[in-house]
Amino acid sequence: MTQRTLTKNLPAATDGPATVSGWVDTVRDQKKVQFVVLRDESGAVQLVHPRLFAEDGTPEADPLADAISALAQGTFLTATGQLKHDERVKLGGVEIKLESLDIAAAAIPETPIADDSAGDKRMDWRFLDLRQPKNNLIFRIQTTLEHAWRTYWVEHDFIELHTPKLMASASESKAELFEVGYFETKAYLAQSPQFFKQMAQPAGFGKIFEVGPAFRADPSYTSRHATEFTSVDSEISWIDSHEDVMTLHEELLVAGFAAVKAKHGDEIEALWGVEVTVPSTPFPRIPLAEAKRIIAERGYEVPRHDDDMDPEGERQIAAYVKETYGHEFVFLTDYASSIRPFYHMRHADNDALTNSYDLIFNGVEISTGAQREHRIEVLIEQAKSKGLEPEELDFYLDFFRYGVPPHGGFGMGLSRVLMLMLHLTNIREATYLFRGPTRLLP
Repeated sequence: MTQRTLTKNLPAATDGPATVSGWVDTVRDQKKVQFVVLRDESGAVQLVHPRLFAEDGTPEADPLADAISALAQGTFLTATGQLKHDERVKLGGVEIKLESLDIAAAAIPETPIADDSAGDKRMDWRFLDLRQPKNNLIFRIQTTLEHAWRTYWVEHDFIELHTPKLMASASESKAELFEVGYFETKAYLAQSPQFFKQMAQPAGFGKIFEVGPAFRADPSYTSRHATEFTSVDSEISWIDSHEDVMTLHEELLVAGFAAVKAKHGDEIEALWGVEVTVPSTPFPRIPLAEAKRIIAERGYEVPRHDDDMDPEGERQIAAYVKETYGHEFVFLTDYASSIRPFYHMRHADNDALTNSYDLIFNGVEISTGAQREHRIEVLIEQAKSKGLEPEELDFYLDFFRYGVPPHGGFGMGLSRVLMLMLHLTNIREATYLFRGPTRLLP
């Protein structure tokens, strides 16, 4: 390994010899002195080289100056020199007086994207786009967020699963399946780990979680949809209702947001002007029918022909909750059974409603959760009511024929959480490599 100091650690280092490695961000090639801003994965530092002149003021041979003049933006190199603290230097209050450069890989001088390039163009050259400090920070935040969630799960005795992404049949909607060849037959890419995380309940696992890919053959071109995304899932046994699932959900989000705010809050505010707010608990809970009444009073009627909410309705109810409760999150509860999957438990006193919810964050749905139906005879009847043939669901229904505890859980989109936390305008910005109806590269 190259012995180097990360630029973020230079302000705390003592003056003297220093070696840094990274890529060239900018070069200022002046007559008497040259400056190079070098970036690495942790930040940036200014490198300085005074040009060599004879006593009469004529330029002397200066191989280092020639090498600096030839540097292109993006060139990866290692720089060695003398670290000096100087409060006049805006970039961290330190600079390195260069002694040598070791170029690892030179870059082509003309870069294909600029700061004002369109989103699609930047996605074409994502590896260059990700060099920007803002984009780098997004994935540091993602790492902190996932680590905080895993810490919560592990400390509460959850088991982590890695479920198959190749399936013999649909897990939810056949209309959103990607079909792939599988030897002499065909398979489908998993839309969610739903059936498999439920299988862990009769297996006696009790509490499980998974962070993994999911696939939806949904030809949507909105700012919040993707055909491949990272799904954050959890399932727990021995619940009384979906209230227990919502409690888990909000505790998990509080843990994640608290960790992000503590580690990255200042950087987020400096780069985006966004203050990360750790949500208070309990989150507001509003039955869907009441939410529709509230937004109707605000002047918006949901134009759908089914019983669901639409995106503008989600924005309207989020605005109401922000104004009324000062909260960025709201659980919309008690969705109609007509628009929920057959495995959602229905109300004991009203078969038309389910023990389910959607979680809305800053006006956008980030998750669906529910209590699952665990009684085999009820499950079969609910499947039939959806036009499904129980025989086609035998492998799933078998989970319930040998005993299963009352259980429930949720699935949540990781990139949506990041997008809304940072007030980004498009889920592509919060995804390492985006996949959509027209994008399979890079």
